[in-house]
Amino acid sequence: MADLDKLVGELSKLSVLEAAELVKKLEESWGVSAAAPVAMAAMAAPASAAEPEEEKTEFDVVIKDAGPKKIEVIKVIRQLTSLGLKEAKDVAETAGSKVLEAVGKDAATDAKGKLEAAGAVVEVQ
Repeated sequence: MADLDKLVGELSKLSVLEAAELVKKLEESWGVSAAAPVAMAAMAAPASAAEPEEEKTEFDVVIKDAGPKKIEVIKVIRQLTSLGLKEAKDVAETAGSKVLEAVGKDAATDAKGKLEAAGAVVEVQ
């Protein structure tokens, strides 16, 4: 068997033109084409590479449970929104209600913190 390290060292000394000539000779000698696997690999790479997911910029603040301090939660909901007392009470009492929709990450995090401090169970989606 040939010494592969020695062979790699010799091939590394070739110029680009000499390497291209070597490829042609190997293709003729072995009856293969070096272009096909390269083209297939180039075509497969973009298909298999997943595009990076865009970072989410809009969030919904959803109340899961008002908790034991419902009045405090209603007060916070009224501070965060322009809802009246009855509407804020309905939001607090209905699990899965959106307190805020399509707000920025900072606003959603801030609202979540305030609602949780009041005793509610909240989720940012």
